[in-house]
Amino acid sequence: MATGLRLVTERAGNGVGQPFIDTDTGEELMLVHPGVSIVLGNRPPEFPGTLYISNKQIWWLSDTDRAKGYAVDFLSVSLHAVSRDPEAYPSPCIFTQIETPAVDDELGDSDSESETLNLSKITQMRLVPSDPSQLNMLFAVFCQCAELNPDPTEEEESEHNWIFSADQLEDEDEEDDNSEWPVFQNPAHRIGANGNHDLAHSVFQLQINDQRFEDAEEMEQYDKNGHH
Repeated sequence: MATGLRLVTERAGNGVGQPFIDTDTGEELMLVHPGVSIVLGNRPPEFPGTLYISNKQIWWLSDTDRAKGYAVDFLSVSLHAVSRDPEAYPSPCIFTQIETPAVDDELGDSDSESETLNLSKITQMRLVPSDPSQLNMLFAVFCQCAELNPDPTEEEESEHNWIFSADQLEDEDEEDDNSEWPVFQNPAHRIGANGNHDLAHSVFQLQINDQRFEDAEEMEQYDKNGHH
C-alpha cells in the first residue's frame, strides 16, 4: 500500500547526521548526494539540502533546518524520469510521481503555493541537483532501487496470468505428445490444473474440427450449385 510522502523531523547522530536506516530489515544506504533542491508539487524549491537514497526509500534533508526533511518509499514512487525540458521545469531535475493514500477530499489540495503544505496531497516531487551533469547517475540509482522494490499488486496479478493464447495451444499441439506443458508463473491456476492438460488440448482440437466442418459445408454447397 502506498504511504506517500512523509515528514522527517529526526536524524541519527543527535539530530545532525543522516536519516535513520533500518538495518534490521536489510535496509542499506546506496547514495548520499549534497547540493540538491526539492520541489513539492507546484510549491517553490526548498534548498540547500542533501539527498539520501537507500535500497528502500528516498530522503531529502535540509542543510539549514535540522528538523526539516521529507521521505518516500520506493513502493510509493510510481514513476521517475530525467526532465531537461525548460517548459516543464526551468532546471534539469529528477521528476517523480508519488502514489498517495486515500484521503478525505475535504482536506483540500496543497499542491499550490498559497495553501498549507499537506503531504498526503503531494503527487509530484522534483529533485534538482546543483550540478546537472549528475542527473544520469542519480537516475541510474533510482532505477536500480526501483527494481529492488517491485509493485506487489503487479506481482500478484502476474501470478494469476494463466490465460493461454491460440498460438500457445497450437504450439503445444505440434509438439511431441510426451513434451512438457510450458511453465507459467503459477502452474496451479493454468488450464487443466487437475493434473493433466487434456482439457486445453481438447479445446484446441475442437477448434480444428469446427474449421474442418465449416470447410466440408462449403464444399457441399459448391456441389449443389451445379459445379461437379
